[in-house]
Parts: sequence; structure tokens; C-alpha cells
Amino acid sequence: MEKRGLNADKIKSSSSCSEEDPNPCPICLGPIIQDSYLEKCLHKFCYKCILRWTEVVARKQSCPPDYIKCPLCKTENVCIIYDYDGCSFQKHCIDQDSGFILTKDHKYRLQCYYTEPGFLNDIFDVSRFWKSRKYLQPNRWLQSWLRREIQALMQEEDVDIVMHHIHGVIKSSLTRDEKKGRTTAPEEKQREFQESTSDAAGPFLAAKSNRFVNEVELFLASGLNIEAYDAVCMQRLGWSAPGVTTEPAEGELAEHRPVIPYLNIFYDSDCSE
Repeated sequence: MEKRGLNADKIKSSSSCSEEDPNPCPICLGPIIQDSYLEKCLHKFCYKCILRWTEVVARKQSCPPDYIKCPLCKTENVCIIYDYDGCSFQKHCIDQDSGFILTKDHKYRLQCYYTEPGFLNDIFDVSRFWKSRKYLQPNRWLQSWLRREIQALMQEEDVDIVMHHIHGVIKSSLTRDEKKGRTTAPEEKQREFQESTSDAAGPFLAAKSNRFVNEVELFLASGLNIEAYDAVCMQRLGWSAPGVTTEPAEGELAEHRPVIPYLNIFYDSDCSE
């Protein structure tokens, strides 16, 4: 009788938890322990539950898949995101052997991080960007540019969660004063932007965070779309940009030599002129 009463209490307690939690884990139907998300559909589960689900499904197939179908919507996902604390997260990939192949554009962006800082400052006036308050103008290319930049630095394909996190911090930093109806001195505004963006990028980009912030500033200050910005950068680096032609301003770009020699790890035959 005592044992039965204890079980009844447990059932009652479990039922109470389910009633209190409007979004229980779809697998165990209990409160979610160690939040985790499937990276495409973003459905939420206990980390151990969705991990075990993946293992069970894999055992039932003669050739284990390199993705997991969401138990709720059947969307194919390749990663489980967990331990997200607002700044960083852990990622479990279903196919641990899958690699990300750098494209020419990724290699060119990596090359920029091995040049002298500010190698485009004579072309794009970052100081004027802040003084003129052009940062209040929305940049419709920023998300796509950030995605490629982060892919190159992390050398991973699926970086949307990181990209949206950093983009959100940048957008908030640029528009915060406007929403509060106050004006901040350009130097102070720039410093706040640099600090908040560096803090957001730090857990993911580590030692490259500060340089990443400088590159973001250059892209924003340029006012160009991604293709035009790439053409200017590649010409300054000494790379060719297929399908894009740009006229140098008073011969400045044509006379400028590459800042540093090519690094062998980024070189391939179609990356040179």
C-alpha cells in the first residue's frame, strides 16, 4: 500500500509538472531538462531525449543517415544545438565527419584577416560614417555578408544562430540611441559599437573578434552591396574578381600593391590573376 501511494504521488507530481509547463519535451512529455534545439526547424527537446532519439533511429537503419528528421515536423536537421547561454553554445553534429569546403569567396575573406589592419581605410572613411550618422540607415546586405564572414572564420556552413545573434547585437547597438531619443558623440558611439560587437562575437570567433569588428565597420562604411565591396577588396589584395569589373579612382587601386604575399593555405589556381 505504501509503495502504491508513493507511485501515485509520483504520477500526481509528474502530472502537475506537465500542467505547469505549457511546452513539455515532445519525447518524454516532462519538463525540458538541458534545453536543446534542432538547428533548422528550432523545435525544442531535452538534450538527452533528442540524442537518444537520434541513436535509436540510426540503429534501425542499415546505413546510418547523416541527418535527423525532427520527431515533430520531419524536417531534416544535421545538428543539435544545446547549452546556449545567450553568448555561446555547444553543437552536436549527426555526421561528425562532414566537412565544410571553403569557396573562393571564403578564402578571399580569410586573406583579409591576414593583411595589415585598416588596409581599406584610405578608400572607406570609417570616421565619417560615424560622424555623419549613416549608421542609422538600414543595410539590407549585412546579414548575408555576416553569414559568409562567420562561415569563413569558423569554417562551418551552418552559422545562422551565430549570425542572427551577432546581427541582433549590431542592430541594437546602432539604433539604441535613436529609440531613446538621445544623441551620442560619434567617438562614444563607435566605442560602444566596437565593445558590444566584440563581446557578441568573442565566444565564437575568439582571437579574431576585434579584427572582425573592424571588418564589419569597413563594410558598413562602404555603403556598397556585397559584389561591389568584394570587387574593391579583391583588387586591393591583388586577386581577380570574375565577372566584376571596377574602374580605379584616379589610378589609386591600379597602382596599389597587395598588402602581403599570398598565404599558401589559401592559394589555388583560380584565385590569382
